[in-house]
Amino acid sequence: MRAIWRGAVSFGLVSIGVRLYSATEEKDIRFHQVHRTDGGRIKYKRTCSIDGEEVSYDDIAKGYDLGGGEMVILTDDDFAELPLTTSHAIDVLEFVPAEQVDPILYNKAYFLEPDGAATKPYVLLRDALTDSDRVAIVKVALRQREQLATLRVREGVLLLNTMLWPDEVRVPDFGFLDEDISVRPPELAMASSLIDSMAGEFEPSVFTDDYRTALQEVINAKVEGREVVQPEEAEEAPPAAVDLMAALRASVDRARAARGEEPSGGRGVAKATPISAAKSAQQAAKAATAAKAPAKKTAQKKTAEKKATKSAATKSAAEKSTGTKSTGTKSAGAKATGAKKSTPAKKTARKSA
Repeated sequence: MRAIWRGAVSFGLVSIGVRLYSATEEKDIRFHQVHRTDGGRIKYKRTCSIDGEEVSYDDIAKGYDLGGGEMVILTDDDFAELPLTTSHAIDVLEFVPAEQVDPILYNKAYFLEPDGAATKPYVLLRDALTDSDRVAIVKVALRQREQLATLRVREGVLLLNTMLWPDEVRVPDFGFLDEDISVRPPELAMASSLIDSMAGEFEPSVFTDDYRTALQEVINAKVEGREVVQPEEAEEAPPAAVDLMAALRASVDRARAARGEEPSGGRGVAKATPISAAKSAQQAAKAATAAKAPAKKTAQKKTAEKKATKSAATKSAAEKSTGTKSTGTKSAGAKATGAKKSTPAKKTARKSA
């Protein structure tokens, strides 16, 4: 890396010499504008719109358009008179908790390296920032502009993050913010379940720029004179569902499938959500009620059967007992009748004698 700035961090009465390096770089594949037929570079001339003459860099100044064709011209001398802090100082203003700095304010990042004998105070400031769990709010002049920035620690190195000024952040002004839009609790619960199913630990190295990779492959194929192999097409997104709950539920199942988990509609045990827990409780209550009802009916049926059996047995015994007595009484009567009938015959025999 090449240092792009050299100065000092002013930390109270302590001055720490540092060198500034760009902490990030763009990996976009850059192209030149060329003539299609012969590949010649396309050049642009700096010409004046009034006299049409080509203008050299030495004759170029900065102009502020007032509108209506009026222009205010500023030279380097005009900028030199501005009350700008020294361009080689990073002034620490205060130390604040890191979570109080809105990430939208961050602009560009730079590494700071200790310069010369400034290693010890550099390490002192680094360790103090780490122990305090705070970031330093600083002002620095870069490229002829005063900028607000933060100093924090990243991988043992002080990192300078330039920031936007508060009036450079736009205020969102959208119509839906004034609308009364209500979200149903089941929808919110399902959305929370979707977030849980897609939760993970952020690892930047697992994400890649697929477009840049494919474009580089096209360039390499052109250089080697071989046929360009088209990359596999990404899976098309399913059509938007009209039912929000159905879309959320399908999204949860898709996220679980991507993780190798059982979808919510499968046989596996799915992670309980407020909705599924409530439904499970209702189903369990219904099942318990249904189980009690047949058991009660069965018990009543068995009791009725026992009573019927006992009644039938009693009735049978009574009938048997009654039948025996009747038969015995009838036989005795028959004997008595026979005896009475034999008496007149005996009388008749005596008369004949």
